[in-house]
Amino acid sequence: MNASNLKSIVRGAYDIQALRIQMGGRIVANFKSKLGIKPCEKEELAEKDAKKVLSYLKAEYSLITDGMASLPRKFARNGDSLISNMTELVLIDQYFTLEKDESKHFRQLEKVLMEYDIYTHFLKNIKGIGPAMAGVIMSEIDIHKSKYASSIWKYAGLDVAGDGQGRSRKKEHLVETEYTDKDGKTKKKMGISFNPFLKTKLVGVLGSSFLRAGVKDNPYRAIYDNYKFRLENNPDHAEKTKGHRHNMAIRYMVKMFIIDLYKVWRMVEGLEVYPPYHEAKLGLKHGGASA
Repeated sequence: MNASNLKSIVRGAYDIQALRIQMGGRIVANFKSKLGIKPCEKEELAEKDAKKVLSYLKAEYSLITDGMASLPRKFARNGDSLISNMTELVLIDQYFTLEKDESKHFRQLEKVLMEYDIYTHFLKNIKGIGPAMAGVIMSEIDIHKSKYASSIWKYAGLDVAGDGQGRSRKKEHLVETEYTDKDGKTKKKMGISFNPFLKTKLVGVLGSSFLRAGVKDNPYRAIYDNYKFRLENNPDHAEKTKGHRHNMAIRYMVKMFIIDLYKVWRMVEGLEVYPPYHEAKLGLKHGGASA
């Protein structure tokens, strides 16, 4: 299977997930008042409330549709019922259908990934990386075009911009690129220099997953802890907030993971492996999964 087909499968699964999350948010908003749940300012508590609402709805939905091949045309519910009309029932049915489709897509994805050596030899064995994240990494990164580990850093938006800060969407970090307009004319525009989908998954999802895995199960957690300790004890970073130092440590941890990924992936593909700058020029190495 070529990379474009794999990307279609991965993006398709995430499209269903996004639609399911969007619909779930609307459902939760509609049914919170029925359950007497007040709007919550804290994101963590709001997420717990959302799970509670969906759990209640799933239980009642099962009672209504249990043993039926299709949704009932009419059903009698008492005044205390959460799902009280056909419109609500169909809405809930669509949500749980999406949930099943999403689960099916990600299960099928894992079967597809088993055909790739980088998954079976490396990604599958790292705590904190499941089929979904492995699919993102494998479909968004072209290892044949990634001559150096830093090539992946740059593509994923993990490089350092000209002002010495981490790459972002800030105006000063935009770069000029050429494009062809509808009339076939070549024009220039300012835009980001990285893959935003990949960056979001690596920093926002993979980073958190590595931290939850713990030091015993994932060597990258130790890299995070050590780097964060260095930042907290470095006078140059004393004025940075706790959250800023946390994000810097996450970014560094993910970059070290990418070095290991690059080495193994290039080797299994029979491509030349080039050492990163800090190893080739400074003689420094990190204790990652491939060490």
